[in-house]
Amino acid sequence: MRILVVKKEGFAWDLLPIWALLLFFVLLPMWGCAPGRQGDAGLENWPEGKSPLDVGTRLAEDFLRSPHTLFGDRDTSRKPQYITYPDVCAWLGGLWFAQASANPEMAARFEERFLPLLDADSQLLPRPNHVDNNVFGAVPLELYLQTQKKPFLHLGLMYADTQWDLPAEASPADREWARKGYSWQTRVWIDDMFMITAVQAQAFRTTGDPGYIDRAAREMVFYLDTIQLDNGLFYHSPEAPFIWGRGNGWMAAGTAELLRLLPRENPHYPRIMEGYRLMMNALLKYQSESGMWRQIVDDPEAWEESSSTAMFTYAFITGVKNGWLDPETYGAAARKGWLALVSHLDEQDRVTEVCAGTPIGYTREYYLDRPRITGDLHGQAPFLWCAVALLR
Repeated sequence: MRILVVKKEGFAWDLLPIWALLLFFVLLPMWGCAPGRQGDAGLENWPEGKSPLDVGTRLAEDFLRSPHTLFGDRDTSRKPQYITYPDVCAWLGGLWFAQASANPEMAARFEERFLPLLDADSQLLPRPNHVDNNVFGAVPLELYLQTQKKPFLHLGLMYADTQWDLPAEASPADREWARKGYSWQTRVWIDDMFMITAVQAQAFRTTGDPGYIDRAAREMVFYLDTIQLDNGLFYHSPEAPFIWGRGNGWMAAGTAELLRLLPRENPHYPRIMEGYRLMMNALLKYQSESGMWRQIVDDPEAWEESSSTAMFTYAFITGVKNGWLDPETYGAAARKGWLALVSHLDEQDRVTEVCAGTPIGYTREYYLDRPRITGDLHGQAPFLWCAVALLR
């Protein structure tokens, strides 16, 4: 049986078999942007109230109305003596989000929050003497990118430069790292691979000087060669043989952010991509049915933890969006992670089940017994990064 198709707008179809016409209408939805299909890798078409714009706005507004924290904890009785890195990570995410969502009013409020640090509250500027302090420079560098105001540039570059400039009081160990061409702040803790790469990548974005991104890449290769396990994951430190969730999250987010900006012709690009993909493949195996990852990634009895889930989801989204990861497989996992995180956002816009700040530990029980906090910026910040990555 054949069916006549009418000529339209100068394009004539001849008589077509009925089966061909039916097949056309079956395949037509697959060529569009149905959720979860190749058109969007499952990273569009969100349920009401769960879109990156909706959720990101809630998270950004929560940060803007909150006082500075002491290492991310909302306990207002504990006043910070300086801006600590969880605030930095949330602040940076908020600025990214304001730009990605085309919200100049919000961006101006993030800038207004910062301005007292240049004057009346300058005592809150962290000393540039540790990876967790120097990452602060990423925020003024982002402010410079968005406003072109030179005081932000000068402040941010000071933190980027002092991460490599050896201080007079440097220890023999510090001097040895510097002699090898690495940051004198090197510790070989996986946390470093966000703290170092974030500020150096921002310095590269603002100046175009390849020296910044190249030294971050060289440092990353050293960490990958030194501490990445055969399965692609990482111990918290060489002295702490546990695959701690957020520790691995810092590495996952750090590699994704570095690769996003690293020129492909950089000689370190292939090695970093290799380490990143090896890690992503391992993480895929340990995502729980709920979409979350666990406090100890490879421990099925560990509790499901939000900050690591957000960081891994950010790394997946970034990989899919940049074509580094299979969109069908990793897009589905990223979607599952995002929706799991949304289910952990309470009515006050606070993320639940966030592991407290965690120095290295020496027993499994130490990691399993860590406090589980609601609203800690260790969780709020990377969830905000995920919203940004989905909007990019």
